[in-house]
Amino acid sequence: MHYILFYDYVPDILERRTSVRPGHLAHATSWLESGRLLLAGAYTDPLDGAAFIFRGVSRADVEAFVANDPYVLTGLVPAHHIREWNVVIANP
Repeated sequence: MHYILFYDYVPDILERRTSVRPGHLAHATSWLESGRLLLAGAYTDPLDGAAFIFRGVSRADVEAFVANDPYVLTGLVPAHHIREWNVVIANP
């Protein structure tokens, strides 16, 4: 199963993220290295938020990712939502 996680950021994310960003990136990288996270990144305009694509995980796993993300823990992500994604065509 695949899930897409969407983050909404606070309006001053660019100013406030500096000290927290290394922890946020390390958190995401650990999920990437384990094979559970496929892709992640902010939109071209970071004020629009970010998206993460997970595979082989449960919704509870994605919620655990969110609950332990330094961006969430420090209030830089005031809202998020998770969508289950049925992949029909993929590159193996």
